[in-house]
Amino acid sequence: MSKNSTSALPFRRSLIAAAVASLSLAAHAQQADSAAAPLESIQITGSWLGSGLQNSVKNFAGARTVLQKEDIDHTGAASIGDVLRRIPGVQSTDNSGTAGSTISLNIGVRGLTGRYSPRSTVLLDGIPLAVAPYGQPQLSFAPVSLNNIESVDVVRGGGAVRYGPQNVGGIINFRSRAVPDAPGLTGDASVRYNHFGEGGHNTQYSAYLGTQLDNGLGLALLYSGMDGTEWRAGSDEKVNDLALKFRYKLDPRSEVYGKLSYFDVTSRTPGGLTVAQYNANPFQNTRPTDFWDGDRKSADVGYLNALSATQEFEIKAYYNESARRSALINAAKTQITYQPRNYQVLGIEPRYTQRFAQAIGTGLTHDLTVGYRFLRERGDDNNYVQTVATGVNGATATFVNATDAHSLYIDDRIAYGAWRVTPGVRFERISSDRLDVSAKRSFVTDNDKALPSLNVAYLVNRALTVFANYQTSFGSVQNTQLNSQTAANPLQPEEAKTQELGARWKNGAISAEATAFRLKFDNQIIQVPGSTPPVFQNIGATKHDGVETAIDYTFDEASALAGLNLFANYSYTKAIQESGATAGKDVPFYSRNTDTVGARYRIGAWTMNLSSTHQGKQFSDAANTVAEAANGGVGQIPGFRLWNAQLNWKLPGKPGYEVMAGVNNLADKRYYTRNVDGNLGRMVGAPRMAYVQLRVAY
Repeated sequence: MSKNSTSALPFRRSLIAAAVASLSLAAHAQQADSAAAPLESIQITGSWLGSGLQNSVKNFAGARTVLQKEDIDHTGAASIGDVLRRIPGVQSTDNSGTAGSTISLNIGVRGLTGRYSPRSTVLLDGIPLAVAPYGQPQLSFAPVSLNNIESVDVVRGGGAVRYGPQNVGGIINFRSRAVPDAPGLTGDASVRYNHFGEGGHNTQYSAYLGTQLDNGLGLALLYSGMDGTEWRAGSDEKVNDLALKFRYKLDPRSEVYGKLSYFDVTSRTPGGLTVAQYNANPFQNTRPTDFWDGDRKSADVGYLNALSATQEFEIKAYYNESARRSALINAAKTQITYQPRNYQVLGIEPRYTQRFAQAIGTGLTHDLTVGYRFLRERGDDNNYVQTVATGVNGATATFVNATDAHSLYIDDRIAYGAWRVTPGVRFERISSDRLDVSAKRSFVTDNDKALPSLNVAYLVNRALTVFANYQTSFGSVQNTQLNSQTAANPLQPEEAKTQELGARWKNGAISAEATAFRLKFDNQIIQVPGSTPPVFQNIGATKHDGVETAIDYTFDEASALAGLNLFANYSYTKAIQESGATAGKDVPFYSRNTDTVGARYRIGAWTMNLSSTHQGKQFSDAANTVAEAANGGVGQIPGFRLWNAQLNWKLPGKPGYEVMAGVNNLADKRYYTRNVDGNLGRMVGAPRMAYVQLRVAY
């Protein structure tokens, strides 16, 4: 057998696994109601996917997972990263200088780099979360708190045409807690105390207050905060997340909605350790001067109108200002580099959907959606060096950034019987300019790109949906990457093509899914490990093949195991570099195998949860170096499995009173990842952590 044939075997096995799972689901389908799901109606939704025609996860033509607040609470998660580890194909990592910090979000999807989540379009209430979605999509500063989140919607495939540009790693939408839609005052408050077996402790608190007035105006006030330390010495953190939401119903078909929000955070960042330092004490902090802090002020407003039974229009506008600053000491402990940065983003997005129904009896319907997005980014990057011995600051280097991006998309959701076929295309036009103020040098880039997609779903019956899709994604050269452009290193924009084939089964007792995917990523740009200041280069093409599976089963209330719920997921991802000296090797910082298993048992007022997450070994560099360097900056990273347990009690007769207690990392498993920043080295993962939470609602 040839080498190429051998390398293709894992993907073929993945396809076979997906096919077997699909056939198994189909076999169950023969026992279910054979009637296909009815065509969805247009209705006011405010859905981030646009038209209410696409709200159904069950019938969605791609890999998609939605976690509601109750699901999130049962995970015992202390951070958003903990929650996302439960979703097939998603890996949460801490391979950055902000490890153990709530200031950043590090999410990798299907073999794509997780450092600051640069390959996914991450949204909060449908609005880009990044400080500069085109110029700096990395979420080194992620202004979102777990306690203010009502749901997490992760589209890993099938939704690319409407959002971009960096959506090869899917679309992740965090939806904040909703404004009440009924009269009367509702509210709740919670406090959670987390105690780490090593390191320190912190307290998380949240409050929600909402009402809808008689005149149709709904209001909601959301607050989430955190204060304390995490598991590393000197890892002090403080977070405030405040939002005021409103919705005003103009009539039964239309409404105006919006949000004012403020977020600030301060976080000490211990950084990496050498092998010797880690062996001596993995929780120590050798960089007590390092920190990150930042704040964000934002406002958004939208208008949504279901004009008729066949029409829907929505327009929203948003503006935000962000500022963040970091301090990083050098290895010799003689200089501290400060990097203050400021950003302003203005966006406007109108969208219109029109349903065209053919003559009665043909069963053919078109839902044509046209949308446009304009995004204006302005900002400045600064850095200066302070000499530790004297406290004197050196000269400040300043770069001024400007990006104007236009995005026009159109898609047509065609319904014919049980078929849902959606062809679409998005056209991106991006102009970016970066000015080196001191050197009076300007870096300019202009990118135009048409990005087609095709999604197909077949609704076998009310429980089973089979789907396939093809989509393209595009990423322009980003602000800080422009500095690396030279004659010897001419950076090219990134382009990716993704294909999916899968099936989804959902009825009252069981939910299951299986998806096989292939992703081809051309001209991927990565940072050269250990480079300071960072240097970026194209590593050519990468190919990502894999399969994602999940199942959830709830026993019937009349059975002997009433109250028991079992769940599991497994993902296999083979992400391989295809060009250059490292062709044939794994993409760094991604595990081929991950899984989650768990059980939830409810009896009376009590609920018990036991779950485990696992990820396999991974490499920290493109060369897939196995032997570890003494400084801890390169080498294979061992895999690990963690177990979590939780006990929940609701006061009988008063469900608004709830007490939750649990232990994460039950076995106190010692594991680590690796940081490849200027503060590189091993970084220990969270040790055993016990927590207790009290929630009161009325």
